[in-house]
Amino acid sequence: MPAFAQKGKPIVIEYADHFDIDEAKLPDVALLTGNVRVNHDGVIMTCNKAYFFKKENYLKAFGAFHMVQGDTLHMTSDYAEYNGNVKQALATGNPVLRTPDMTLTTDTIHFDRNIQQAYYNTPGTIVNKENTLKSKSGRYYAKEKKFQFLTAVTITNPKYVIKSNHLDYYSNSGHAYLFGPSTITSDKDYIYTEKGFYDNKKNVGHFLSKSYIRYKDRLIEGDSLYYDRTREFASASRNVKITDSINKGLVKGHYAEIFKAKDSMFVTRRAVAINLLENDSVYIHGKRLLITGKPENRVIRAFDNARFYKSDMSGKCDSIHSSQKDALTKLIGRPIIWNGKNQLTGDVMHLIGNNNTEKLDSLKVLNNAFIIAKDTVGNGFNQVKGVNLYGKFKDNKLDEADVVKNTEIVYFMRNDQQELIGINKSVSSRINLRLKDNEIDEITQFDKPDSDLYPESKLPENARKLRGFIWREDERIKSKDDIFPAEENELDAKIQADKKKQELKPDQPMKVRKETKDYDKNNPKQP
Repeated sequence: MPAFAQKGKPIVIEYADHFDIDEAKLPDVALLTGNVRVNHDGVIMTCNKAYFFKKENYLKAFGAFHMVQGDTLHMTSDYAEYNGNVKQALATGNPVLRTPDMTLTTDTIHFDRNIQQAYYNTPGTIVNKENTLKSKSGRYYAKEKKFQFLTAVTITNPKYVIKSNHLDYYSNSGHAYLFGPSTITSDKDYIYTEKGFYDNKKNVGHFLSKSYIRYKDRLIEGDSLYYDRTREFASASRNVKITDSINKGLVKGHYAEIFKAKDSMFVTRRAVAINLLENDSVYIHGKRLLITGKPENRVIRAFDNARFYKSDMSGKCDSIHSSQKDALTKLIGRPIIWNGKNQLTGDVMHLIGNNNTEKLDSLKVLNNAFIIAKDTVGNGFNQVKGVNLYGKFKDNKLDEADVVKNTEIVYFMRNDQQELIGINKSVSSRINLRLKDNEIDEITQFDKPDSDLYPESKLPENARKLRGFIWREDERIKSKDDIFPAEENELDAKIQADKKKQELKPDQPMKVRKETKDYDKNNPKQP
């Protein structure tokens, strides 16, 4: 068949069973029927019947339309139109667009060969090996093998469902970029993000901007989240917040790793674990926090310069070991506790709680127990010393304590007018202390105490302090913010300043973690 000269390259009719032209009724229009085959600039189109408008370089095709571009892109439909001047096609009537990686079905497909893009504005379904995508509209970039959805889109995978209003999806690699409110839902977890990346083949993702991961008992938040579904592993960076809904706990830091299958997490960089105790919060800090075990058996370990704070008690030591099952918190390595005006030290300290009442029950100070409290009026110090101390709490306040073995006392005794009566020094085998408002109110000595009351002028300064006396008031943790060393507060200030700078650049391109950086060779640049 001859070619007709038109604007641009003409459509070439290669074959048809019948070729009819009626110049009187339809001038410059050819009716092609039976095994129609045309060629335009390397694209082959076949159908059962076609009208070819030679002046317009335009084709209308009916029945079993099939367009082939190279050996990778196929489009079929019941009806199609093709404009050879602008190299654009329209397919309707059960249209299907196929590539080796996917199949698209919808009501109408538009394909622009100039920019190698197909688009549809009617509900469509895309199926590939791993996923099924459904959307109200979409655009396909043939060179990049990329779909872009700017309306409601859903990706259904056997393991999860992704929903978004703006999603870029690469059909050959399974990479998905999510913009605006988006969710990933499965039986095991729920992910929300407003800027994220997900690799549907490797099942790993990276999420920014108001993102969080929700498990059944934990909520993980952070400025940057990484998730590996296969390993059930998540990590979070900057402004990390992990909420434990079962144990009423909260963990914060600037870097965390969470192993769901092992029920464990590692947190560092201004890390703090917060536990609620009847309208009061306990803050535990360490350079590193390790939290392991299922909710009923959870253990918190704080390492390196560990500290804790609650409204009426604080302390520090080398490390802290806190067991939810036993309601036992161990302070290990040079521990010190401040309770009210009292400073307590010893080799090892145990704080024991009551899981039924969720209150503190008792305190143990093992080896070298030493209590120091500044005298209420003067510059002296009241002191109680012994081998071990066993205390009892009432309404989360230390109410009573027994100090046993080789006990010693230095006590400034005053009358009701707070006038000094004398300084008591004594030794005994056991001492019972009664406290009121976190201050020593009564002292009882047992088993033939050896006691002397000295006038202030008769007891020299060096005799007013027991051996091992060290007053550490300058180290005292007086607020929840004091649990952080200066260098970690400087780190936090820098992170918050950097975050403000980033907030000024909302269109800044997403930097995907190296673990997920495996982009399509045809599209090395991030969208």
